[in-house]
Amino acid sequence: MTADPAEILDGLDPEQRLVASALEGPVVVLAGAGTGKTRAMTHRIAYGVASGAFASNSVLALTFTTRAAGALRGRLRRLGVPSVQARTFHSAALRQAQYFWPRAYGSDLPPVESNKAGMVAAALRRQRLSPDTALLRDVAGEISWAKVSNVTPTDYAALAANRGRSVASLAPDEVGRVFAHYEAVKAARGVIDFDDILLCTAGLLAEHADVAGEVRRTYRHFVVDEYQDVSPLQQALLDLWRGDSEEICVVGDPAQTIHSFAGAQASFLTGFHRRHPDATRIELVRDYRSTPQVVGLANRVMAGHGPRVDLRAQRPPGPEPILTMAASEADEAADVAAWLAGLHAAGTPYPEMAVLYRIHAQSPPLEAALADAGIPFVTRGSEGFFERAEVRAALRGLAAAARTTDDPPADALRTVLAGLGWTPDPPSGQGAVRERWESWDALAGLGAAFAEEHPDATSDDLLAELDARAVAQHSPDGQGVTLSSLHAAKGLEWDAVAIVGAHEGSLPFVLATSPDDIAEERRLFYVGVTRAREHLRVSGSTTRRGTGQRRSPTRFLDGLVAAPAASDRPTGRRRGKGSAQARTCRVCGRSLATGAERKLGRHTTCESDLDEALWEALRGWRKAEADGAGVPAFVVFTDATLLAVAEQKPSGRDALGGIAGIGATKLARYGDAVLAVVDAHR
Repeated sequence: MTADPAEILDGLDPEQRLVASALEGPVVVLAGAGTGKTRAMTHRIAYGVASGAFASNSVLALTFTTRAAGALRGRLRRLGVPSVQARTFHSAALRQAQYFWPRAYGSDLPPVESNKAGMVAAALRRQRLSPDTALLRDVAGEISWAKVSNVTPTDYAALAANRGRSVASLAPDEVGRVFAHYEAVKAARGVIDFDDILLCTAGLLAEHADVAGEVRRTYRHFVVDEYQDVSPLQQALLDLWRGDSEEICVVGDPAQTIHSFAGAQASFLTGFHRRHPDATRIELVRDYRSTPQVVGLANRVMAGHGPRVDLRAQRPPGPEPILTMAASEADEAADVAAWLAGLHAAGTPYPEMAVLYRIHAQSPPLEAALADAGIPFVTRGSEGFFERAEVRAALRGLAAAARTTDDPPADALRTVLAGLGWTPDPPSGQGAVRERWESWDALAGLGAAFAEEHPDATSDDLLAELDARAVAQHSPDGQGVTLSSLHAAKGLEWDAVAIVGAHEGSLPFVLATSPDDIAEERRLFYVGVTRAREHLRVSGSTTRRGTGQRRSPTRFLDGLVAAPAASDRPTGRRRGKGSAQARTCRVCGRSLATGAERKLGRHTTCESDLDEALWEALRGWRKAEADGAGVPAFVVFTDATLLAVAEQKPSGRDALGGIAGIGATKLARYGDAVLAVVDAHR
């Protein structure tokens, strides 16, 4: 039963009501993050049907993901209009092509080949190139970009050079030839690919007026969600679907255009009025998602940087966003883990928290810190770090090396990585080759940090540590903190969001060099900020692993804050499972650079107040504990932690628990025994 039209409009804010009641002619809706665009869009359709302006079977609502299309259908059902078609562009196009193709061409539409990689591999071999996994993915992505951008194999080289497109080490003309071979492979196999669905449907409508006419008589009203993500091919198909009709409503946010690399062009949204001079223009500005503090930061990030709407927060005030810089990525990860644990203790469920980063290779220190702190997590949009093919290959190589070499563990790991193709300097270009290098470089960093913390460890010890982390770092879906790239987080929201890597070289990404690239990176940062409902933490690190060239905070915060704080963790407060590590040397007062120095509270070159007898007694106790449990000594306590105990001589459990590396679990398990050894040598 169709709902009463007046009831459908009840509960909408003034701007949403304008959208829902604008039923004639072209309409463009600029909808900011959290402003209820899906609510406005579905209520417009339902109101149009209920008032008699639309026939329910004459409306086609289009979006970009099956999840979004399902959400549209669910809302429309609840509004009493279940027969409205809500589909992705590809789903709608495939349905039409399969229906009309036999009439137009006398045969069925060729089947859609799901194994695109196999065809790309064949095309690469025709060009005498080795089809390794990274190159396969990069070339497949570039072919997809060319198709949705209406670029042919013949035109590819010139257009790619003009637009600065690159694929690994291949020249543009070579990519163009691979593209041509790919089309030949498809034709020989009598199949089409995913992108051909749109091309075939567009060609069908353009070549057969009777088919186009039937489609246009069926669908008289079009509603397009996330219009800022439309590609040239999708826009061409949309124009073919509607013909001369002006009954189209588009909804989008130019400030959330983050898929230009895949062919999206926000100019279709921002230039809608030029193509449709009589269009009704409505802005949704009331942000129901985020607190005024989060909304304020989001508005300042985008102010003066391209088209957007100025959001107006509707929620009660909340805490100010935390903007901070840590000394290293490991410190940053530990700080984030402590922040999440504190929010959880105050009542925020872990599934309502997320940590967002620019690329998936930034996740290892986060995964390690969360695992150390006992915080469950799940990785979105990519497998966990230790599940990646290149990481598994490196661990297999390290296991083999451990049986044949006595090299220090970090050196052995670097040798294995070099054999796989890793180099200290990153490759040029983006894509899978760069991501694979980032994974290997992150693994090399883990090895270096382990060797620094455990100078006496072997390659077997390093392998055991990495295997233990791989086992620990898993959480059932929906049961823990979400780790996600900024791209994969679009369309989602959480009570608490931490954005990490907010420094130059990461945000914006090091390979983003042109003004357009930088503008897209800013929009990506804006998307991350607007995912937070209440708690927001933005952090970066001044060095990659506590040493080396210093990095500056992201330019996207320039002028918005005086300067990010050095750390938001109060002095002496616990961090993760352990305690706050010293930032300055207790002997000379200068900054400490490495994890081992911060645990000791002094530089290794500064004068030590070590009690040698206590140190030897503690090592003897540790060895007995480790032998009894059948584990390496460092599993009980690392050398750095044991040295700190020998130097500080804690007098009670609180003091012992204040030493880095001694969390609640180890304090409960070993505290009394360690204090007994200390008391015997006091």
